[in-house]
Amino acid sequence: MQRLPIPTFQPRLKVLGREQALAIHTAALEILEKTGVKMEHAEAREMLVDAGARPFGDDWIRIPAWLAEEALATAPRQIALYDQNGNKTMPLVDDRFYYGTGSDTTFTLDLESGERRPCVLNDTGRFARLVDALENLSFVMSMSNPRDVAKIEFIYVYAFAEMLRNTGKPVVFIADRLEDMTVIHELAAMVAGGEEPLRRRPFLLNYSEAISPLRFPAQVVDKLMFCAKKEIPICLPSGSNAGGGAPVTLAGALAMGIAENLVGLIVHQLTQRGAPFLFGPNVSVLDMKSSVVSYGCPEWSLTQAALADMRDEIYGLPIWAFAGASDAKTVDAQAGAEAMFSIVTAMLARCNLIHDVGYLEYGSTSSLEMVAIADELIAMARHFTRGIPVNEETLALDALERVKNAGPKGIFLTDDHTFHHFETALFLPQLMDRSRYDAWAAEGARDLYRRSNNRVRDILASHRQTQPKDAALLESIEQRLAEL
Repeated sequence: MQRLPIPTFQPRLKVLGREQALAIHTAALEILEKTGVKMEHAEAREMLVDAGARPFGDDWIRIPAWLAEEALATAPRQIALYDQNGNKTMPLVDDRFYYGTGSDTTFTLDLESGERRPCVLNDTGRFARLVDALENLSFVMSMSNPRDVAKIEFIYVYAFAEMLRNTGKPVVFIADRLEDMTVIHELAAMVAGGEEPLRRRPFLLNYSEAISPLRFPAQVVDKLMFCAKKEIPICLPSGSNAGGGAPVTLAGALAMGIAENLVGLIVHQLTQRGAPFLFGPNVSVLDMKSSVVSYGCPEWSLTQAALADMRDEIYGLPIWAFAGASDAKTVDAQAGAEAMFSIVTAMLARCNLIHDVGYLEYGSTSSLEMVAIADELIAMARHFTRGIPVNEETLALDALERVKNAGPKGIFLTDDHTFHHFETALFLPQLMDRSRYDAWAAEGARDLYRRSNNRVRDILASHRQTQPKDAALLESIEQRLAEL
């Protein structure tokens, strides 16, 4: 019997209806109009006043709702990120999602000893090389604050250069001030072949932060305006964490965080209309026992799913999110459970750029093994969210008929249908163990941590970039670092 094509239903997660989304958006606009924000950047403050904002107090300013609506109208609905060879690899739009690591950890779990120790520059390179080899991670961040750089005031420049040496994938980077940002832009232009090619095919995105509640320091706005002028994609989340930098209720924390994001977007679009801006506050919670911002809590997953609903219902802009992180201090059951929860929910909500994969200890410690495990967890979640294709081939009635006609010897394992489809129909793990007990014991009874440690060691020993940078380019990068 001939069947019409049947679209595959792909499972989705929604946590807000349109009425709720509009209420949060309206509250954010009310914060801008009535409460206002502290804008400590004189040029940006003057620009906002010229556009219709009202100053009051010491650097405080109230912003009319229509400025937010104008900025939302001019910001692009898609941000295209390229790899370092100029190939479009990350179109941030609609329901497309991409995972990558995080930045700025103080400690890492040593690959050889397993001990927690301070990060060094070589760790940044190792994480970049690992991500370069992993199929389910699309971009790299530094994963460390290396303590052994030549000039600590340029720590982010050294980290950026180390990522350039070790990966050809897109880079999400941090800069402490405008001077850092300028040098990082120079290095990126060297790789891209000039400032104009970099503008057309950006392979980098800046992560910067305002300070909750409602404060915009001058150096933060310096970086925001620089990115707008150079058309470097940027996200500007804030620390609107429930119970700490923001109200303890998630709706209130979302409203305040979105208001802060809207201020960043307004300044950004007034500086350069149409420049790429990735939307999204960080709305986690302040743990009331430990006073740390939790990376393993369900609330952060809930608020970023809500933000995806805000995108779909109102904003239309690609969004920033997190996943694959944990508050656990080592790679244990807690780490796996918390990482998988956030990975699945971020994917089901169809967040766009999803960072912090591989974090432990509420973002203080990084782990190469955790990154490798999360890569497999992302693959599992991706298999789930693809849904179940239903068509003439997948219903497999012909295969059933062949097996039936073969009599007692009929088995699907040897049928051609299984041979042609098992690699796409089934999830085939690399790290998760499905072997029989005797085989597992005979191979050393290795747990997931030891299997992931071995995999990371193998990758770091053997992986080479597909298109490594030439010696002249690497020498130019080294010369620029020597000038710092």
